[in-house]
Amino acid sequence: MKTFPAIFTGIFATFALGWAGAVMIPQFQLGGLQPQVDEEMGDIYPINVGGVTDQGRRVYASEGCFYCHSQQVRGKFDGSDIERGWGGRRTVARDYIYDDPIFLGSMRKGPDLANAGARTTKPESFYRELYDPRGAVPGSTMPSYRYLFTKRKISGQRSVDALDLAGPDAPEPGYEIVPTGEAKALVGYLLSLDRNHALKEVPQEAKKK
Repeated sequence: MKTFPAIFTGIFATFALGWAGAVMIPQFQLGGLQPQVDEEMGDIYPINVGGVTDQGRRVYASEGCFYCHSQQVRGKFDGSDIERGWGGRRTVARDYIYDDPIFLGSMRKGPDLANAGARTTKPESFYRELYDPRGAVPGSTMPSYRYLFTKRKISGQRSVDALDLAGPDAPEPGYEIVPTGEAKALVGYLLSLDRNHALKEVPQEAKKK
C-alpha cells in the first residue's frame, strides 16, 4: 500500500507530461501566430478572404475532396512535391491560420491542392474536370460531380460559365450545361488556394510557376 502514492504520482505525471506535449506546447508555439506584415511594402499574408471562399470550403468538405487530395507541400528534404510543381516552398503553420477546418489530408489519390489556384487560374478548367474528370485528364480516378451542374434552356445569350462539351456529353441544341451555385463556390475556393507567398520562416525552394 505504501507504493500506491508513488504509482499514482507516476501515472499522473505521465498523463500530465503527455498532455503538455500534445496540447500546451503546440498551443504556446502556434496558437499566437499572426499574419506576416511588411509595413514598407504594405503586404499582409495570409488574408482572411471569407465570402465565397468559406462557402466553397464547406462544399469541399461535404463532397469529401480531402479524402483524395492533400493541402500540404512537403520540402525537398521530405519528398518530390516541389519538383512536381505543387508549390514553390513547403507549407508551414502560418499558411493555415484562417483555415477552419484545415484540410491537410492524409492520402494523395489526386494531386496536392495547396496551390491549386496558382497552377490554374481559369475557372472553366476546374468546371470541366469536375464534370468529366477523364475527359479533362485521361486516366483520372476522380469521380464525376455532374450533379453540381444543371442543364437549362438558353435564354438570350449563352452563359459565360457554360461548359464547352462535345460528343455524347453535349446538350441538345438550345440548351447549355452550367455550374450550380455550389460548383461556383467550390471553384472559387480552389482558385483562392495559393500558398506560394514568401515567408520569413521558410525559404523559397523554387520559382512560382
